[in-house]
Amino acid sequence: MENKNGYKSGFVSIIGRPNVGKSTFLNHVIGQKIAIMSDKPQTTRNKVQGVYTEENSQIIFIDTPGIHKPKHKLGDFMMKVAQNTLKEVDLVLFMINAEEGYGRGDEFIIERLKNIQTPVFLVVNKIDQIHPDQLLELIEKYKGLYPFKEIVPISALQGTNTPRLVEQIKNYLPEGPQYYPADQVTDHPERFIITELIREKVLHLTREEVPHSIAVVMDSLERREGGNTVYVGATIIVERNSQKGIVIGKQGSMLKEVGKRARADIEALLGSKVFLELWVKVQKDWRNKMSQLRDYGFREDEY
Repeated sequence: MENKNGYKSGFVSIIGRPNVGKSTFLNHVIGQKIAIMSDKPQTTRNKVQGVYTEENSQIIFIDTPGIHKPKHKLGDFMMKVAQNTLKEVDLVLFMINAEEGYGRGDEFIIERLKNIQTPVFLVVNKIDQIHPDQLLELIEKYKGLYPFKEIVPISALQGTNTPRLVEQIKNYLPEGPQYYPADQVTDHPERFIITELIREKVLHLTREEVPHSIAVVMDSLERREGGNTVYVGATIIVERNSQKGIVIGKQGSMLKEVGKRARADIEALLGSKVFLELWVKVQKDWRNKMSQLRDYGFREDEY
């Protein structure tokens, strides 16, 4: 770990209701896709760490699962990850969707924020979707609910005001070491990001038919031909036979499209030619079975 005089560094958690734009914001600031994006809530399941480095500072962003009342063991796991993170960071960004406004989910989150000492910013995202008068009303509403250190309106999709937010974050960071090399943008291994990219494509293409009952497991990752070509084998896990049929599609058409789109993203990530082979497997009710949650990478002891 490199320590520089006057260098600022720290950990910043991004929390909020599902689908407020946390992953969009993270990918925009980092300048590379490291968190998967979908218009379905609860897309993020594990903590995704994004590393933003400048000459005089380093911010490690943690994109947590959207905070919500859990409905199964996977949901319990996601809540523990999100809540534990709040106590371990230097700053919390509580992100809301300006278009949706205040909701009961926000009340649920604010009650949890009252139990921590960490400074909290209110980040009002998607401001491009509402009238400025509505924005002022919304900010006044949230001001009365919690003593936020800063309130910053942004559009993560368009990049509006995100540089200002980054500057304000730096004001709240302690002096510290450079935790990661300057060219490193995430602490997640390639395997994790590859499986997430495949899962994203399934979510995009199957829409409502296969909601969150999918997981993706890496079977093999091998560089051949002098490291210029990467062979990837992965299995898409679903809960029901009907979902397997949807993911495979007529004469394998859906699985082929998932593979084609995922391969393009994986090639961009690795900078190599990629051969991708996908399988689909049914594991009934896997989201409620601890042994299978652990097999698919949801390990409580890591958090």
